[in-house]
Amino acid sequence: MCTHHIEQHPIVTYPDRARVDFLFDGRPLTGLEGQPIAAALLDNGISVFRHTHKTGQPRGLFCGIGQCSDCVVVVNGQPNIRSCVTPLEAGMVIETQHGLGKVGVL
Repeated sequence: MCTHHIEQHPIVTYPDRARVDFLFDGRPLTGLEGQPIAAALLDNGISVFRHTHKTGQPRGLFCGIGQCSDCVVVVNGQPNIRSCVTPLEAGMVIETQHGLGKVGVL
């Protein structure tokens, strides 16, 4: 796991963050509570978050600000979650998204 997180800064105060456990594709991992899911995945050496619908090409973090869909993953069964702007929570079940994801029917 990466340990290159800013802990002290002369101007910005960073909250203490607890380490939390989560699953990615059935694999137990740890991250910092509240950090973006994408950051937690990258910290754990994972850079492919989804595969495209038409060609199956791998995609990962691209814009990092929630404006594209390259980093979408399935979180707790919900597809199309932008991992770059979604905070990590303890116990999350995160999966690689394959294709467009299934949209629930209202």
